[in-house]
Amino acid sequence: MKDIKNTIVIGLGAIGTIYAAKLQQYDPNCVRVLIDGSRLERYKADGILLNGVRQDFNYVLPERGQPKADLILIATKADALPEAVKAVENVVHDETIMLALLNGITSEEIIAERYGWNKVLHSYFIGHGSTRVGNAITFDGVGRIVFGEAKASGLTPRVEAVRRFFDRANIDYEIPDDILFSQWCKFVLNVGINQASAVLRATYGAFQRSQKARDIALELMQEAILVAQKVGIQNVEGLLPWCEDRIRYMPSAFKSSMLQDIEAGKKTEIDLFGGTICALGAKYGVPTPTNQMFLNLIQALEETVSQG
Repeated sequence: MKDIKNTIVIGLGAIGTIYAAKLQQYDPNCVRVLIDGSRLERYKADGILLNGVRQDFNYVLPERGQPKADLILIATKADALPEAVKAVENVVHDETIMLALLNGITSEEIIAERYGWNKVLHSYFIGHGSTRVGNAITFDGVGRIVFGEAKASGLTPRVEAVRRFFDRANIDYEIPDDILFSQWCKFVLNVGINQASAVLRATYGAFQRSQKARDIALELMQEAILVAQKVGIQNVEGLLPWCEDRIRYMPSAFKSSMLQDIEAGKKTEIDLFGGTICALGAKYGVPTPTNQMFLNLIQALEETVSQG
């Protein structure tokens, strides 16, 4: 497979901005940021601040005639994914590889439904949390992209092409032996920490200091693990130890993305976490009462916060 030279980033939240900035630092000619016309003038006028430094990217619109992209990084919120999938159609070629750096476990299926599994690798971002206030993003630099083939191990041609590119661009990454198990590790952690933190209004440090807070998160995770077993994820006994270890080393003052959304009066990604677990639980006959309760609580919080 040929070397990756031309990339597109779509979605300028924290993760999208982090990687657009990294790629621009590596080679400004290798990266374009795809946006819709309604945001173009605002981004050009206000820019985006990453750790206090203004970022001015090569913004392009989703129109015909754009050069094709060898690699597309999709970093939108989940509710914007269908729009993003349509927006990139004019920059996809026969060997384009797409990585979705979203939360949850469903984004790859949504992309593959439109473009086929030959265009998609399973992937996610993991690292310390980031904070966004207005157009200013703060990130401590600790994070990596985890990616791989769902039904193949080792360095397939597609995985190898991304690996070579990330090496050249100095992007931290991990290629696990089992990407689906690895993806569920982060998913189970988010099911517990994001939902519990949003309801408790708790930083990560609360789950390190308070056994009661940690027990609430663990109860949510345990239901997710039972679902994972039914779904067919291998080595599910390793999920909880992985999550408990991550909780111990989270930056104590940081807040989960879901708590940040609640505090900002924004729609959360609850459908990705509690919503997915409850839907899969119903499909596979796994009771998920705690996730159902938190799904209801957070949806109620969204309504009450948005209504003031």
